[in-house]
Parts: sequence; C-alpha cells; structure tokens
Amino acid sequence: MNLTRILITVFWMSLSNFSAPDKETILLADPTIFYHDGSYYLYGTSGNDKNLGFEVYVSKNLKSWKRSELNDGYALKKGDSYGDIGFWAPQVFEFEGKFYMAYTANEHIAIATSDSPLGPFIQSEKKALEAPVKQIDPYVFIDSDGKKYLYHVRLTEGNRLYVAELKDDFSGIKEETLTYCFHAEDPWENTAKSNWTVSEGPAIIKHEGLYYFIYSANDFRNPDYAVGYAVSESPVGPWTKSLNNPIFDKVDAGVNGPGHGDYFVDEKGKLRYVLHTHNSDEEVSPRKTALIELEFTKNGNEAEVLKVKKGSFEFLELD
Repeated sequence: MNLTRILITVFWMSLSNFSAPDKETILLADPTIFYHDGSYYLYGTSGNDKNLGFEVYVSKNLKSWKRSELNDGYALKKGDSYGDIGFWAPQVFEFEGKFYMAYTANEHIAIATSDSPLGPFIQSEKKALEAPVKQIDPYVFIDSDGKKYLYHVRLTEGNRLYVAELKDDFSGIKEETLTYCFHAEDPWENTAKSNWTVSEGPAIIKHEGLYYFIYSANDFRNPDYAVGYAVSESPVGPWTKSLNNPIFDKVDAGVNGPGHGDYFVDEKGKLRYVLHTHNSDEEVSPRKTALIELEFTKNGNEAEVLKVKKGSFEFLELD
C-alpha cells in the first residue's frame, strides 16, 4: 500500500470514529415563541439569571436556534422597563405595527414596546399595571371583535386565574370587568395536597367560536406539574375543564415537570406549544425548553377536543 492510500485509509477511519458534539439544550422556563416574517423568536424566564431581563433566540426552522447578538442578547434588559428582580413569563404580540411584551417582574405585570421582535422592549414610564394584589403570568388576547383581554394569575388564596378587559392603549385593565376564571381543584392539579394551590401559565385559543384556555397546574417544582385546558363560549367564561386533563404530563414527556408555555401557529399552519420541563429527575432548574404539537379532533356533535400529537415532543437546541 502506497503512502497516499495509507493517508486516505487513516482519514476515513478517523471520520468513522468521529461523532458530532451533543447540541446544547436551551434553558428557558415559561417560554413563548412569536412567529413573524419567516422567523421564530423565543423568549422566557432565563435559566442563567432571572434578574437581568429576557433573552431572545431566533430560528428559521424551529430546529436550530441562535441567541440574538443585539443588546447583549436581551430583548428586554433591566433598566429599560419596569422591574428589578424576577423577570418571568413573557408574552410577545404585535398590534398595529408595534411589538408588545407583557411580562412579570417584582411579582407584578408590565407591558413594554419595541419596533422589533428582537427589542429592545422599553417603557417611557417605567411602571407596572395597577393592581391591589400581586399578579403574574400575563397573557394578552385580542378577540375578533377588537376587545383586548388580560388573562393572568392573582396571588390570592393560591395562584388563581383571572381575566379582565384591557384599556385600548394597554395601560391597564378596566377594573369593573375583572372576572375570576378558575383555580386548581381537581386531584391532578394538586397532587401535593397543598393549601396554596397553583394554576398558572394561561394561553387562549379561539377555535370554531369557542375559547380554549390552556393552563398548567401544581407547583412548577412538583414532578407532576402538567398541562390542561378548559372551554367556554365566552372569553370571560364560565369555563368547563376538559375531562381529558391533563393533556400533557411527565409520562407523556418522559421527564418531570412539563408545563407553562404558549401556543403559536408555525409557517405550515401547524399548532405548536412551547413549554419547559425539569432539568433532570434530580434537579428542577435550570429548566429546559421543549416543543409539542397540538391538534383539534372531532368528538361527535360536541366541542372539538384539544390533544397533543403523539411523538411530537422535542427539546429546543442551540445551533
């Protein structure tokens, strides 16, 4: 065998023994994905430091993600808007050409604006929405009639879910419209039998004239943290919880604590839901970011059932 053949043989042997390094799973809790102009933007409660603001990651295909290089990688940075600590659970949406981020800080809700999904999201007047109690986990829903609603959690006798109409400029709620939705009462929603029950992470889908209220229950540190939904003919309820709850739990995911996310429609029209899980069986944090696919299925003459497509669970990874 001549020298050239030897070198070629060694080269191919080295390739056969080579394995690509494992990709790094993104570490964001309470995640949300906003799809705009061919790109997906991912935000969430940071696994690095919850007191600096909200990181943003970008992808064209939902498979390979890169952290933004703008503003040190943050869509919203502490100091540009309300809050000093506990930047949790953002939601980004567009309205009349401007981008909005509703989020939690200091256990209150604020809404900041930007000219780009990458940020920076800022407030000219750094303040939270007025409320007599602590409130977290905002979700802004704009109905087909133009009315704006704020679904959120109020920390009163547990983490309880509420809704109220928003003022047209998103500066606060119309207090007279504040309405209690529901809280964790079913066995699956409080497996620890806690006195302070937890229902949180609201997201609203309007489908075939009905309102589907996705939420998570149990403390996020509980391995049994899971996803359920309720249905109503009105955006303010009353709500009927699905008999199929939870629709996604640790058995489905194969990992503890899946929940608290947001839905979006991808470029192919598929309904997706981004959520977080525990880091491992031993550790809750930093929580990992994952994706599942949702689908509506016929149920005779009754309302369509919301389900998770089997085999659709996958972690989101950095490129």
